[in-house]
Amino acid sequence: MQIELKQLIIPPGNVLQLKDISWQMFEQILDELGEGRATRISYSKGVLEIMTPLLEHEFDKGFIGDFVKILLEQLDIDFIDSGSTTFKKENMAQGVEPDASFYIQNEAAIRGKKKIDLTVDPPPDLAIEIDITSRTAFTNYEALGVSELWRYNGQRLQINVLQDGKYIESENSRIFAQFSQLREVIHRYLEESKVVGRNTTMKAFRNWVRERL
Repeated sequence: MQIELKQLIIPPGNVLQLKDISWQMFEQILDELGEGRATRISYSKGVLEIMTPLLEHEFDKGFIGDFVKILLEQLDIDFIDSGSTTFKKENMAQGVEPDASFYIQNEAAIRGKKKIDLTVDPPPDLAIEIDITSRTAFTNYEALGVSELWRYNGQRLQINVLQDGKYIESENSRIFAQFSQLREVIHRYLEESKVVGRNTTMKAFRNWVRERL
């Protein structure tokens, strides 16, 4: 199968699915798409999905990522913001680019590294997906061993924790176990940000965290 770069360019909010894609073709497509691109990819056992996010998607990703940073900073936990790094593992035929990701428990294991190789390095501890236009395949993150996956669909934050190799939906985050109402609070502050703006929202969220420490 020969795929041209122009076939991989899709409008924002759309998802392109390609089947029977070999690992070599997947690697070639990644090279052709390059680093500085807006698209996100997901690859699982021959099925490749390419998604171009909407602006709304990027807003929510940025806010939730900043909330995570505030939580970690207030808890005085070292972390690495690994963003939308391409995480892939050939022997499992899995590859994915989260909307956002963080090394927390495994931060020391990759500190100072320029590239992540999942054959020797651990996966991120937390991945975030904004599912406004597409449904994220859990199999990518399960196979790669990402211990916690958050999904936000514009209305609700879903927290999934890895248990015996499978995700189960949880009321609480294991990483931030002391914050029992985190799902609802993050959604509330996301909604408030649309009215009061970013800085006021971040100050209010930071105060909420401090009051509970």
